[in-house]
Amino acid sequence: MKVNSHNEWDKLREVIVGKAEGQACLNFSTVRPPSEEVIEKAEALARKAYPQWLVDEIAEDLEGLCDVLSSFGAKVLRPNSSHVNRPFATPYFSGVGDHIYNMRDLHLVVGNTVVESPSQEKHRYFETMGLYDIWYDYLNEGFRWICGPKPRLSGEHMITYSEDGKSEYEDGQKFIKLTEKEILFEAANTVRMGRDLLYLVSRSGNQLGAKWLQSVLGDDYRVHTTSTIYRSSHIDSTVLCLRPGLVLLNTDRVNSSNCPEIFDKWEKLYFSDISPTPEFTVKFHDDVRKPIHDELASLGIQSGLDSIASPYIGMNILSVDPQTVIVDERQSALIRLLEEHNITPVPIRFRHSYYMGGIHCSTLDTVRDTVFESYFD
Repeated sequence: MKVNSHNEWDKLREVIVGKAEGQACLNFSTVRPPSEEVIEKAEALARKAYPQWLVDEIAEDLEGLCDVLSSFGAKVLRPNSSHVNRPFATPYFSGVGDHIYNMRDLHLVVGNTVVESPSQEKHRYFETMGLYDIWYDYLNEGFRWICGPKPRLSGEHMITYSEDGKSEYEDGQKFIKLTEKEILFEAANTVRMGRDLLYLVSRSGNQLGAKWLQSVLGDDYRVHTTSTIYRSSHIDSTVLCLRPGLVLLNTDRVNSSNCPEIFDKWEKLYFSDISPTPEFTVKFHDDVRKPIHDELASLGIQSGLDSIASPYIGMNILSVDPQTVIVDERQSALIRLLEEHNITPVPIRFRHSYYMGGIHCSTLDTVRDTVFESYFD
């Protein structure tokens, strides 16, 4: 089939699902690569942060997701993980790509076009190569493949700031934004709605990224920006379009005063009754991941082990069609809300989304039964 996906809800035909392999957790930010001794120590620490039982459970849940997708008639594709954990260097920094799990983060499918987004994260510099075998197969049918300019990521490209008189640290979290020196964004900052795309300006997408995206998509599309609903990364646990005229919104981030105007005429499902992060997950994070993050830092190695997704990763759902949505089985309140609006939830086990990413994050729909149209004119 040809690459063809204009929105988040039409009948799903082909989809890429991430893999669990990797988990090196390493992101060098030095001009010169670390010594072999430092790399060996860092890799040993990374294996403690991602023990085999954890990787096995992540893989098991992904396989379960693949089985569900296949049961609905969708063809499931998987990325190539051969480049994961391979050290690399650019003229400006060295690094190691840590996994090939979050398929949607760096790939934006707009109709018959695939856009590789230029991430602000150094360890993701070559992550998109994991999908190259898939894209070359799709080239037999023809599609437009666009790669964002590779950023240099030299100097400070993330800065802390104050907002409305608040401290740089609010509720234990930093206010971080990207500079506008280079085009920087991750594809998961966008929601696709036919002709219209909503783009979140945040710590994973700057204004220059939105401007570039509009320029490459051309006048047939309209890229709308929002910067007031959420200041961290990605939009798919904040705004989720379920079908034309119906949008699910995270109440703790979106309200009547900051809701993007594009949804003025749509029915809005405000939701915040999310299930809490499991105690075991928090304990493993506090007792294992954080100390390992500090040990890596002492070696001069950056990692993301000091962070964990908010409970709202449970809103990270995937539509199989306008009436059917795959959802984390923990989210009983969300399941009830979907049922009340004549949407059939398909609960699956997805135990470690808090470390890795949610159902929507780990998938990339390449083919849906969609046609190009506007839902707002």
